[in-house]
Amino acid sequence: MPSKILTATRGEIAVRVIRTCRELGIGTVAVYSELDRDALHVRLADEAYALGGQTAAESYLNTDAIMAAIERSGADGVHPGYGFFSENTDFARAIIASGSVAWIGPPPEAIEVMGDKISSRLAAEKAGVNGVPGRNDPVTDPAQVRSFGDEFGYPIAIKAAYGGGGRGMKVVRGADEIESAIESAQREALAYFGRDEIYLERYLTWPRHVEMQVIADTHGNCVWLGERDCSAQRRHQKLIEESPAPDFPDEIRQAMGEASVHVAQACGYVNAGTVEFLLQDGEFYFLEMNTRLQVEHPVTEMVVGVDLVAEQIRVASGEPLSITQDSIERRGHAIECRINAEDPAGGRFLPSPGRIDTLTVPDGFGTRWDGGYESGDEISQFYDNLVGKLITWGRDREEARHRMLRALGEMKVEGIATTIPADVAILSHPDFAAAEHSTKWVEETLDLTGVKAPAAPAPAGEDEVPKVRRDVDVEVNGRRFAVSVWAPETAGVAVAAAGGGAAARPRRAAGGSSGGGAGAGKVTVPMQGTIVKVLVAVGDEVEEGQALCVLEAMKMENNINADKAGTVSEIKVSAGDSVGAGDIVATID
Repeated sequence: MPSKILTATRGEIAVRVIRTCRELGIGTVAVYSELDRDALHVRLADEAYALGGQTAAESYLNTDAIMAAIERSGADGVHPGYGFFSENTDFARAIIASGSVAWIGPPPEAIEVMGDKISSRLAAEKAGVNGVPGRNDPVTDPAQVRSFGDEFGYPIAIKAAYGGGGRGMKVVRGADEIESAIESAQREALAYFGRDEIYLERYLTWPRHVEMQVIADTHGNCVWLGERDCSAQRRHQKLIEESPAPDFPDEIRQAMGEASVHVAQACGYVNAGTVEFLLQDGEFYFLEMNTRLQVEHPVTEMVVGVDLVAEQIRVASGEPLSITQDSIERRGHAIECRINAEDPAGGRFLPSPGRIDTLTVPDGFGTRWDGGYESGDEISQFYDNLVGKLITWGRDREEARHRMLRALGEMKVEGIATTIPADVAILSHPDFAAAEHSTKWVEETLDLTGVKAPAAPAPAGEDEVPKVRRDVDVEVNGRRFAVSVWAPETAGVAVAAAGGGAAARPRRAAGGSSGGGAGAGKVTVPMQGTIVKVLVAVGDEVEEGQALCVLEAMKMENNINADKAGTVSEIKVSAGDSVGAGDIVATID
């Protein structure tokens, strides 16, 4: 077993790996970008080495810098976590080629086969596991999409061949959308995965997303630990996960588990991985295999009682699995909510980077928090905006669901917007309680119009007295309420605030895509990003809600829409321009 493990990642998963290493008596090494100099994973590790740079490409995707950190630290094991290099064959080969460092992940050959969505479909089919009907060759011409649509009908899913999480995926609902969807999917895939190959699948109209946790060792043992239902998602990115999947017959569970093992064995898989499926009308279809530790692995851990990170380390050390298929016992029900720095107001889920002023996490029986930040830490626009994962366990689904609602009610996050209001809305909805939701449910059915953006007063103008926040407790009819009051920064207030929780002058909250107010005609962007395409010209007549330009932010493309019908009188941006939250991109008269 390694004596010192370097975590080639950041955030929540780096913290998760460091904690297990510490429990096993293994030394830990963190790496960090300039923006993460004071991050939690850096503070927890025994050693930490700077990678330089700010963006992922400059830091966590800099092979030379990470290899240098391995050499300087003397680490004899590398855990890639998820994201960044976790599914990069070249990085895995570089670690293995060093000869003295254990790679805590699957063989590069398995990553290669399963990292390409086309070759993974072929491998699954060879193992007797069918995917959703689609093309197994890369799409290079819009005519290929039209031909597929003529054969299978619409809608069609255009997907990044090297990717996941919904990034690089576009849904084509008619022939007139094909060319723009191809361009957008390729841009997004290239930006996030470094490759722009795409392929086609029939787009299922109301599927559930169910995935199976597997783990294999070098001694020929491979087991499935159970499924996770990840159907509560938006933009093909998961919000809530649970295990076991509700309303999931045992015969389908058994068949899916065995299919997952067949897929893993077909590509010579070793270590922890997840085989993902779409389930509709009692039939399941292979979707992809994630050749890494999955974000939602704690759900499985809570149900089966196995530390998957510890098991990964043992497998990478040449030890056999500590479990067999017959010894796995699944108990109770677990639910996980991803707490992302996003504003779910109106169902838009806009990124909300910034400083976490306050972070108070819940506790209690059956409650777990896997986080990557503490109060005072900064959520950067350059990285994934996952703050942490809240997991609850119960003897059954209803107990776990009610425990999660209790825990979410206790959780306090200030300074940034989070997905907590959306999580509460999902968990409280009768459709979710009855397990009648699908991957389309959040976007097509769930009503989030009542969710409002967190309010914050505007900063003081030049002639105004700066304000500070004072937190006070108010008692009404025997009940206590915490109230935040923004008061002038007079000497008296400042002194009182210094001992009573004063905060810095408030920041203006980011507005929506029509920052001039509903129907104002001054169209703004809701977040910092890059304009990748302008869709209209001066003089064009536009309808309310029509897309005016495409903004790339957080590696995802977002349409910036007209806030009213009228004539475009001014366009202030061009493709390639960088913009900040609130910047005006167009004017409509």
